Amino acid sequence: MRHGKKHNHLGRKTAHRKSMLANMASSLIEHKRINTTVAKAKALKVFVEPLITKSKTDTTHNRRLVFAKLRQKEAVAELFRDVAPKVGDRPGGYTRVIKLGNRLGDNADMALIELVDYNETYNLKDKPEKKKSTRRGGRKKSSSQDSAPQTENKTEENKSSENKEDKKED
Repeated sequence: MRHGKKHNHLGRKTAHRKSMLANMASSLIEHKRINTTVAKAKALKVFVEPLITKSKTDTTHNRRLVFAKLRQKEAVAELFRDVAPKVGDRPGGYTRVIKLGNRLGDNADMALIELVDYNETYNLKDKPEKKKSTRRGGRKKSSSQDSAPQTENKTEENKSSENKEDKKED
């Protein structure tokens, strides 16, 4: 029976596992995406998402709690400075795990874990809108605007030519 066995121990002792997850979380915060095995990615997701939630409120107490887990001052600073404002309106689910296939050496299942708001491919909010284009050659709006200045130019040319003719007659 599995009563009370929440964590995947990843075949490591407690101190090694905590250090590995802290290093992986720091790398994820710094690089915004990392490649690892599926089991480590799932364990990292459970480890890092509460830290990102804590970073949404920038207090000294939350900084100290996050630093106790991450153990790297630069990662904590970047988490509170850059990542937290970007995910401030999101209620959870800050990371995404994408399975990549098997590793060549030992056939381990590989995955890409990334911060959701930093992927330009999946973010639909920030994409520029496409211009609608049709295959038919309908009348363009700009052509009617372009024709008006041309008529003014023609009238100016006509006036200048009339003035020249008047001067020649005199």
